[in-house]
Amino acid sequence: MILLLIVSLLFTQTPAPPPVSVDEKSQQIIDHAIEVVGGQKYLGVQTVIGKGFYTTFKDGMSQIPARFLDYIAYPDSERTEFVGAGIKTIQTNTGETGWMFDGAVKKISDQTPAQVEDFKRAIRTSLEYLLKGYWKKDGGKITYAGRREAGLAKRNETIRLTYPDGFWIEYEFGARDYLPAKIIYKRERKDPDTGDMVETTEEDQLLKFITIDGVTAPWVVDHFVNGKQTSRINYESVQYNQRFPEGLFAKPADIKSIK
Repeated sequence: MILLLIVSLLFTQTPAPPPVSVDEKSQQIIDHAIEVVGGQKYLGVQTVIGKGFYTTFKDGMSQIPARFLDYIAYPDSERTEFVGAGIKTIQTNTGETGWMFDGAVKKISDQTPAQVEDFKRAIRTSLEYLLKGYWKKDGGKITYAGRREAGLAKRNETIRLTYPDGFWIEYEFGARDYLPAKIIYKRERKDPDTGDMVETTEEDQLLKFITIDGVTAPWVVDHFVNGKQTSRINYESVQYNQRFPEGLFAKPADIKSIK
């Protein structure tokens, strides 16, 4: 009887969290960066409401911007509403689930597995996922990657976060001011011209830092794929730790429920 109890306890114990590690130099850079962006006020941010414009780029040329309203609840819930050419679209994700509203055809649909994976990758590579320590629950190793040139008489300190599955992200911070500067990673994606899966290098450049309520954040984020700009996020306003309407992230029963 006692033996059966021991065996039962062994099989019902909570699995140990994956091991994590960070070298001393990288931890110093992370600590400096956290202080620069607001310290405990930054770490205490649970929700963000942002408004602004989202612009795609094609062949180096900016397209017509769409206005956006973005709701974030850390660590993994986000709802973004876009309005362009008078048409509203909504993309909403919470953890492993997501749904879309297409205002052009008045349709609500579940996101495809690929769309959910894109969202999870965006969360996994974000600055907040690093600085707030959410990466630790997934396991991983942070190592110092050295200094890099970042313009005239300017250098960035670089650290690399590597997950157990081999996926890695590099984060660059100003060597003097420790402001976040770049996020770089590689991924496989479908070539829009050939349809083949190819490896691409993706980069977010973080610009125009503004301090609101003691929290400092980039108000311009430029995204590049293989060195070519593909989009720009430009914030007009940001609010921290505001309450959201109940059910904001829940999938609506019908289109009449969408406001």
